[in-house]
Amino acid sequence: MSSAPTVQHRPTGRLRDLAEIGGAVVAAAVVAVVGLRVIDAVGWPAFNTSNVTRSLTTLGQALFLLVAVAAVLWSRYRGARTLPSLLSAIVSAGLVTVTLGMPLGASKLYLFGLSVDQQFRTEYLTRLTSTPHLVDMTYPDLPPYYPAAWFWFGGRYANFLGLPGWEAYKPWAILSLAVAAAVGTILWTRMVGVMVGTAVSIAVTCVTLQYASPEPYSATLILVGVPMLVVIASALRGRTRLSDGPAPLAATGWPAVIVGGLFLGVSASVYTLYTAVFAGSAVIIALVYAVQAWVMTRNAAVPAADVRADRRPRMVAVAVRLAVMGVIAGAVALIVWGPYLKARLTTDAAVSGSAEHYLPESGSVLAMPMFQLSLIGLLCLVGFCWTLLRLRRTLALAMGCALVAVVVVTAASLARTAVGSTLLSFRLEPVSTAVLAAAGVFGVVELARLAVRRFGDVRTVVGVVAAAAALAVAQHIPAALATEITTAYTDTDGAGVRADQHAPGAEAYYPEIDRVIREQTGKPATDTVVLTADFGFLSLYPYWGFQGLTSHYANPIAEFDRRAATIERWAEATTPAEMLENLRTSPWRAPNVMLFRYSPDGYTLRLAEDVYPNDPNVKRYTVTFHPSAFDDPAFDVREVGPFVVVTVRN
Repeated sequence: MSSAPTVQHRPTGRLRDLAEIGGAVVAAAVVAVVGLRVIDAVGWPAFNTSNVTRSLTTLGQALFLLVAVAAVLWSRYRGARTLPSLLSAIVSAGLVTVTLGMPLGASKLYLFGLSVDQQFRTEYLTRLTSTPHLVDMTYPDLPPYYPAAWFWFGGRYANFLGLPGWEAYKPWAILSLAVAAAVGTILWTRMVGVMVGTAVSIAVTCVTLQYASPEPYSATLILVGVPMLVVIASALRGRTRLSDGPAPLAATGWPAVIVGGLFLGVSASVYTLYTAVFAGSAVIIALVYAVQAWVMTRNAAVPAADVRADRRPRMVAVAVRLAVMGVIAGAVALIVWGPYLKARLTTDAAVSGSAEHYLPESGSVLAMPMFQLSLIGLLCLVGFCWTLLRLRRTLALAMGCALVAVVVVTAASLARTAVGSTLLSFRLEPVSTAVLAAAGVFGVVELARLAVRRFGDVRTVVGVVAAAAALAVAQHIPAALATEITTAYTDTDGAGVRADQHAPGAEAYYPEIDRVIREQTGKPATDTVVLTADFGFLSLYPYWGFQGLTSHYANPIAEFDRRAATIERWAEATTPAEMLENLRTSPWRAPNVMLFRYSPDGYTLRLAEDVYPNDPNVKRYTVTFHPSAFDDPAFDVREVGPFVVVTVRN
């Protein structure tokens, strides 16, 4: 019996591999879609007022873990691999569906509802539901700055089902996470077998759900990215064992190189920060291989003539594989990034941005999940020790290089605070935790094998304890996400209701405001620019915005600060002539609708200002417009609840 799981080297381009991944994608999609439909068919009580949905979540998790046990036993005692592997993928997809879908069963909103960052994410999905073109979430006539791939596919999903973007957000998030978890599971089982692969995939899935699921597009990258680190490490080395050093170029596994490049390109199209970690890991792995080739060929046992002949080709081979991977990644990434890069290079606008101007307390320290007092912390500690002890194996090398990449990015982020910015390193904790959790499973497998050699056949005990620990971690996830889930029930959704059946907020007037705007303008939402500070309205309807939520989410070529100054100047107008002149001379496409809040002093907008390095990093301030500036037939003024809708007549 070997002391540790090893990567099973098989041709990655075989049709069987593709068939398994394709089967996992279809099976995961079916599980997610059917599961969500079954959940939605019942009128559940709200998560924040009852424990019913949490009870059923635990039951569902336990049932799926039992299926995982069955898959492992099937593989072990019947010698099968394909069907048990597919069953394990279904388990991961099912865990995602029940863990997120059941607690949110009575709400149409996803985690965090329409609050905090979820507001701009929903706005993005709403925008790309209204059009298949790559456009900015808020500003007209601009390409997108934030990577659009996840939102674009979400928009096509919403179109297919005939759903508005806000309503499609929850099922699309859960569906994409379920599919990513299933693909990750297949990758693991292909590399390390069904037994270990199933355990690793469950660990990574649970950790990802707890730490990253509020940001679903980044979570999909973690689920697939952690096993892809091993694929990338194998691809850069070539068809040889790690102990033999990198292979010459002729022994390159080109399918693995291509897959690695495609993944990095897709990653760059989904989430830039994580791409920096994954691509940085690839570079570090390549450097390790280059050093290994140099050191191994300097061995005294190698004839001097062979040293010069063998060293350089191996190092060049690693560089070529990395370069090819990078070219493929760049080509894929340009599909999404090309329009923005072209616009940025040709624009006359003052380019600015403050996306990295955020430094919470967690961003000022290096995350060390292995020292948390929890089951996940214990698993991560085992993984940390295992990685250090087994660095001579591909699995551990890939994990170790990923952790180094996280540390490097975090250190750069900490250093960058001295020059007035960050790299948002606090968002890397889910990556490092998932990597350590995966490594932890390999460590536990080795410890279990040592226990068998020391105490006899205690595999049943180990299996039961592992399954119980997995359930303990899984059933804690809804509690860890309690704030995010509760917000999905307390926010007012696009239908104007709160899922907990309490009185809705002012957002309940949004449907009426939408009706008024359409009647007055006679135009679809996609032909209308709205000046408003109620960005939840833009999350629900695909109106263009004159100004963004905050400078941190604004397109760098949209001139956020200049727009804010322009709005403040417009608020000084006291006559219709002044206001009409302001709109006529606007440097950007002028709004033809203004959505204000009513106050005794006039019509107000609550705007945002970047005050980094303070935490919170946003300062809110109010701009008040004079009602007299709209007292003219050129404007139609309607009061809708606490709102004032001003339409500019043609």
